[in-house]
Amino acid sequence: MKFRDFSPKVVEWYLEHHRNLPWRKTRDPYRIWLSEIILQQTRVLQGLPYFEEFVRRYPSVQSLAAAKERDVLRLWQGLGYYSRARNLHKCAKVVTQVFQGRFPADVDSLRELPGIGDYTAAAIASMAFDVPVAVVDGNVYRVLSRIFGIRNDILSTRGKRTFAELANQLVPNVGPGLHNQAIMEFGALFCTPRNPRCTECPFQRTCIALKDSSQHTLPVKRKKKKPSSRYFYYFVVEEASKLRMKERRGRDIWTGLFDFPLYESSKPLKEKELIKYLPASRKRNTNPSEGHFISSTYRHVLTHQIIHARFIQLPGGSTKSVLLRSTLKDSSMFTKKEVMSLPKPVLIGKYLHDIGYQ
Repeated sequence: MKFRDFSPKVVEWYLEHHRNLPWRKTRDPYRIWLSEIILQQTRVLQGLPYFEEFVRRYPSVQSLAAAKERDVLRLWQGLGYYSRARNLHKCAKVVTQVFQGRFPADVDSLRELPGIGDYTAAAIASMAFDVPVAVVDGNVYRVLSRIFGIRNDILSTRGKRTFAELANQLVPNVGPGLHNQAIMEFGALFCTPRNPRCTECPFQRTCIALKDSSQHTLPVKRKKKKPSSRYFYYFVVEEASKLRMKERRGRDIWTGLFDFPLYESSKPLKEKELIKYLPASRKRNTNPSEGHFISSTYRHVLTHQIIHARFIQLPGGSTKSVLLRSTLKDSSMFTKKEVMSLPKPVLIGKYLHDIGYQ
């Protein structure tokens, strides 16, 4: 199809079929930025209540910048990919301190902000400031690869360059934000990964994938590596109605969140290997279903790894082994109210719920 025909057609479709979402009713770069960060790796229905709560708690970039990181992480809890939340907070501080609370309008300056890459910079610039630059996300890759028959691997350098060049050729000088929202919405609702609505598609006469029945092979994307497995053994120590917890540091997953003192093994440990960490008077209760001292396995799936976690319940003062003492290092005791307010991985929240703690 001719390039000049693409934008009017997809925008016409959008005006009739788009979802009524709050970030589409504003030109405020703060809310557009907030929605884009939340919706990275997150479905719209899941992200919508988070967006609304963030806007309620932090109605401006300045108020978000003034918040404590722990409070931001707690509000983010459940969305995963917590580096997004940390960068969200850092970005708010930079915009407030360096740009006097106003997001820059040019793409290059936006890219320099924490947590903002090519896609988010293009989204903010086009939707808030009418800069004619294209957004390229998974939906855009899918729509363009099918309609124009592009078979470059979208994860390859060449493929990314090919799609970016085409997307920027298609974006109009007038209404670039509307165009970008239209193509993304079209990919989300019509040109979907598994069941595209080809018989109702406004591009059915010109779509190359429909002509050669290649909808389900496009876009081309090399297979992901098989996720690795990690084996977590948590020590749950309760003393005087307080729980011992530890803030995660370093460059591993869940940085800044709180979980229990942890021993990580390179392989799954058997029951008899775990029971040695229990108090001597209870070592006979090796069956978790009887004594509830060792939990069953909790399986938590992340993008590149699978966590297999078990929880070993210990009374206060059970710190005799060298391993246990080293594991408890840098941990602190928290009341139930404090535990509830701490930012925690979903895995920890699920365990607390299962034992009736929240």
